[in-house]
Amino acid sequence: MRTMTHLVSILTNSRQPAAGTLAAFASSRWPAWRAAAADWVLAERGRFFPWLPVCMTAGNASYFALTMEPVPWLGAVVLAVASLAALGLRGAPVARCACLAVAAAGLGFAAAQYATRRAPPLVDIPRKGVAVTGTVRAAEPLPDGLRITLEALTLNDGPPQPRTVRIKLRPEDPTYPATGDIVRLRARLSPPSPPAYPGGWDLQRDAYFAGIGAYGYALTRTDILAHTDPSGLGRTLQAMRETIAARIADVLDGPEGAICATLLTGSPAAIPPADRAAFRDSGLAHLLAIAGLHIGIVMGLMFGAARVVLALSERASLHWPTKSMSAVAALVAGGGYMLLTGAHVPIIRSFAMACLVTLGILVGRRALSLRGLALAMAALLLIAPEQAMGVSFQMSFSAVLALIVGYDALRPALTRLNAGGGWRRRLLGHIAALALTSALAGTASAPFAAYHFGQVQLYNVLANVAAVPLTAMWVMPAGLLALALMPLHLEFLPLIPMGWGAAAILWIGRMVSALPSATLMVPHMPDWGLACVALGIAWLGIWRTRVRLGGIPILLFGLISPAMIRTPDILLSGDGRLAAIHAGGDMFVQQRDGFSGFTQDAWRQMWAARVRALPDHPEQGVDCTDRACRIRPGPAAPLAILLLAPATDADCDASVLLSLDPIYLRCPEPVPDAFDRFDVWRNGAHAIWLGRDGVRTLSDRQTRGDRPWVPPAPD
Repeated sequence: MRTMTHLVSILTNSRQPAAGTLAAFASSRWPAWRAAAADWVLAERGRFFPWLPVCMTAGNASYFALTMEPVPWLGAVVLAVASLAALGLRGAPVARCACLAVAAAGLGFAAAQYATRRAPPLVDIPRKGVAVTGTVRAAEPLPDGLRITLEALTLNDGPPQPRTVRIKLRPEDPTYPATGDIVRLRARLSPPSPPAYPGGWDLQRDAYFAGIGAYGYALTRTDILAHTDPSGLGRTLQAMRETIAARIADVLDGPEGAICATLLTGSPAAIPPADRAAFRDSGLAHLLAIAGLHIGIVMGLMFGAARVVLALSERASLHWPTKSMSAVAALVAGGGYMLLTGAHVPIIRSFAMACLVTLGILVGRRALSLRGLALAMAALLLIAPEQAMGVSFQMSFSAVLALIVGYDALRPALTRLNAGGGWRRRLLGHIAALALTSALAGTASAPFAAYHFGQVQLYNVLANVAAVPLTAMWVMPAGLLALALMPLHLEFLPLIPMGWGAAAILWIGRMVSALPSATLMVPHMPDWGLACVALGIAWLGIWRTRVRLGGIPILLFGLISPAMIRTPDILLSGDGRLAAIHAGGDMFVQQRDGFSGFTQDAWRQMWAARVRALPDHPEQGVDCTDRACRIRPGPAAPLAILLLAPATDADCDASVLLSLDPIYLRCPEPVPDAFDRFDVWRNGAHAIWLGRDGVRTLSDRQTRGDRPWVPPAPD
């Protein structure tokens, strides 16, 4: 208050110019400001390092947001220049921190550039049946057959291809190839699908970094040309996964067996789609995504078992560091489980943090902290920078950040709850901790789930309170015991009760997902809104002083961003088989044979709308007949016509003419915008906005530009 009074008195002094009075005020208050800044820096000691991986993520996202490939040395130059500048600014801490942030962003940018350069180039896939010969890299059971991934392959006996292909075998195919087998079959292949709409999720980018060149389905039975033993660690582990899955399937059939195989091998492909949807809609999908919960159970069980075994020896108990030895044994078990389940992004993050925790136990320090999370995040960004754009990376790190910060803030209350009392109080404490864990992780990851899936789960805490204890105390211990007994061919003993537990979890998922309003569809969040959400969560979680409250408006701004954008009025699919009109809360769809259900679902999620057929009477600005739909969202909006039959002279008054077939129409005045099958064939999906200021159109090629994972435009 005294500062404000001083400022007012200086500004109202007419004897000095305004600039001079402000300079005088600034100079008079500079020591106080400098002291306050120094106190804040001291209070935030240790909280600046976690911002470096956040800046790396920003640089990574900047690279993927470009519409043209930058010069190869850009990220490295930014990193080098900013690092040298930080070394030369030892006396200016603020400027030095800014340079370090830029250097971290340059490092993330450079890591993404390097990952792009080391990925194999795109291949030209024939759009017809081809003879495929290759080595089986993986064989995954599906609910209705088998899916194989082939490497070192040739098409029509041509040159070797640098990328893999993933082929679904015919359900009646009696051949069951295994990893390492050389096979030959005839298949229909197609390249990875482009985004469902401009700005949608880029499956082609995912496939590019995964080394996948095409997907397809078999037209003939599979011929095994040679049986070979898997070579290398990757193939050996994959063969082990297939063997474990087969042994589980011999004991447990149906979705229960598929769930058990997922928990022990990391591949959920065999779970029926309806049951996977039940897990997703109930908030239990994380149980099928092998991550921190699973590796924590494995390491916890191994740690406890090792402590019990070592305690049986008097010499070991008195003279050996049993706690450190048990921690190392648990880390080895966790590493083996990570490799066995495929070393996906969430479990790599979890194992990296487990390594830090183990190191903390060995040196007597606490390692489960923001610094440990930051180190794990930075390591993953360097190893697989493309994962930063994925839902697993975003949900995983946001959830762990919320857990670390939340438990740190609520530790006194939880300690009082668990202090003293009988078994009822301890049980209440465990239930409260479990509910708190689900609430913290679910709340922090919900915005990212909404961005990628267009929905949030309302009863995830209820489902997790019931299902997580079953997983931790029943299903996973039985599964680990089954793995231990497989060499003795006695795995059926623990697998049967494991199947009972899996059936109970599946029942919980089905019941919760069937509750009224179990999922809530939310409108599409723009990319900048997601960036604000991520920054707001990081701001709230990293700082420890009141400065952290500045993250609340940033987070809220990101959450309300869907209300600040206008979604397209019309969409055309890239394959020319689907068109949709958004009017009110409905999505009116024109479909052709062979349309993509995935594309239609993506549109429905983006609009958060109900799917309906084209209306047979005027409705919400859409007037359809059996030959065309006339679309005008408002009185001042331009007219768009979606053709359902060949164009006529009556269609010449449109501002936008759309068709899933080629348009042949001559008008006295050309139609300003016309899009047909040839346009989407060349440039991908199209989005059209009809507003008072005219027509705005956007194609997928305009959105993504010329990047290594974007196929060139067809001639």
